[in-house]
Amino acid sequence: MAIWFEEIHTDGYRVHWKIKETLWREKTPFQELQVVDTAEFGKALVLDGAVQTTERDEFIYHEMISHVALYAHPNPRRVLIIGGGDGGTLREVLRHREIQRVDMVEIDRRVVEVCQEFLPTIASAFNDPRAHLFFEDGIAFVKEAKERYDVILVDSSDPTGPAVELYGTEFYQNCRNILDDRGMMVAHAESPTFFRPYFKKVWGNMKTVFPISSIYLAVVPTYVSGFWAFAIGSKTVAPCTSRGDKPQLDGLKYYTEEVHRAAFILPPFVQSILDEE
Repeated sequence: MAIWFEEIHTDGYRVHWKIKETLWREKTPFQELQVVDTAEFGKALVLDGAVQTTERDEFIYHEMISHVALYAHPNPRRVLIIGGGDGGTLREVLRHREIQRVDMVEIDRRVVEVCQEFLPTIASAFNDPRAHLFFEDGIAFVKEAKERYDVILVDSSDPTGPAVELYGTEFYQNCRNILDDRGMMVAHAESPTFFRPYFKKVWGNMKTVFPISSIYLAVVPTYVSGFWAFAIGSKTVAPCTSRGDKPQLDGLKYYTEEVHRAAFILPPFVQSILDEE
């Protein structure tokens, strides 16, 4: 008998995933955590009923949240990741040899531990000596941080549960405060199709806080709403083109210099949302 996992996107739209097996399920102090083995996408991390990442296509999201800023910044050395407990963003950041230190702040220790056990190809970089992991509230960490960073990547879950406050203007301003003079910040901005209010909120925060701000897009099959948006804010450097002096990393499956440029070209319906008051 087939087993189906139901993911609710909106009141009028639901997705069903055929699964072979539920590999892990628990209620952490912060959220419901599951790992399921799907028929089409391999093993998947599920938080509070929403699929966060899958083995089959995780590289798209993780490459695009990471490499756009790291190729646009003239000299990235220190990176802060907020969230990202599956480890994929950390893995991509540490592909860059010039990175000297990555501080990663994840509120839920169990997400990291479970992903290391069940999703080792994604959670593969936690033992890198350049990685420093903090299990605490990212909002408080950013507010109190004394360090300065070149790039901040906000790899949060959807705006429910422990991630809600990561969508606030104060958090974005505190991120700007701990960036260096050429610093950049990236946050995933949800789906402009299904989650327009959150998409607009993230964009509004970036536009309010940073003198240079843009939206770029990727298509992630796991996020079946179509385009998935990222908001990027920068103090001085235009993020829409990559540095010409840095060669492409080996082994990338989605990101290229051409994809980098093209991702900032927005379809008219997306641009019209950004132009709304």
